[in-house]
Amino acid sequence: MTETAVHTQSTQNMTVLVTGASGKTGRRVAEAAEAAGYTVRAASRSGAVRFDWYDPTTWEDALRGADAAYLAYMPDVGAPGAGDTVGALARQAVALGVRRLVLLSARGEDQAEPAERAVRESGAEWTVVRASWFAQNLSEGPLLDGMRAGELVFPAGEVLEPFIDARDIADVVVAVLRPGSGYAGRVVEISGPRLISFRDAVAEVSAAAGREIRYVPVSAQEYGSALAEFGVPPQETEFLIELFETNLDGRNAHLSDGVRQVLGRAPRDFAEFAREHAEAGVWKA
Repeated sequence: MTETAVHTQSTQNMTVLVTGASGKTGRRVAEAAEAAGYTVRAASRSGAVRFDWYDPTTWEDALRGADAAYLAYMPDVGAPGAGDTVGALARQAVALGVRRLVLLSARGEDQAEPAERAVRESGAEWTVVRASWFAQNLSEGPLLDGMRAGELVFPAGEVLEPFIDARDIADVVVAVLRPGSGYAGRVVEISGPRLISFRDAVAEVSAAAGREIRYVPVSAQEYGSALAEFGVPPQETEFLIELFETNLDGRNAHLSDGVRQVLGRAPRDFAEFAREHAEAGVWKA
């Protein structure tokens, strides 16, 4: 039997629960897992398989019968209460026979430690994937409206960041899930292949899209005040201010080789992301 046949046989018999399956990483993890031969249970608050981190009554039906689960906590793995919630879910998963858990975490985010610890102590076979800033944060989600309007206002100063393509995150998650991958009980840090500033990232998007998009750096406090004006709850605003003041202080201005280590190839470059998304019309005014 060939290695490919063994791989296919091992994945065909595995059901993987993907939380946040409509989100930036969850959607891509579900697609990559299905392509790899897993039986995918794509779960979200409004999907066919209901799952809501804030509604524990949705957890059991989503977990029961799954062999593994991808955990992408919303709104952020380091948010207040994330550790308790992730821990409660992880323990229930183990009790229901889910053997394998992969948690999406963030490089350099001290606030994520309670959630990581909760998974490590759950009794499951665990892997923590710590990712750098997603390139797709500029093409999906709350920052997209500003980009389309021609201006990204963000508290990142001139800090350097190795933006990672969410497709690489998905490929890594699916690879470490594979039985016998050797990544159980390990932390994998992943990033893109080069350091660029947010100013340069916006400039690359602007050039690819063929229209002017400006980068306007502000302080974390100014950004938090704007969020509060838009109705973001005080506790969430305070957390985000703290997160931006710490994670965007330069601590992540270095590369990680996890993508090459796990996949045997280089991560996708930000320029590829910008070109493909510009061609798809993502940043049209």
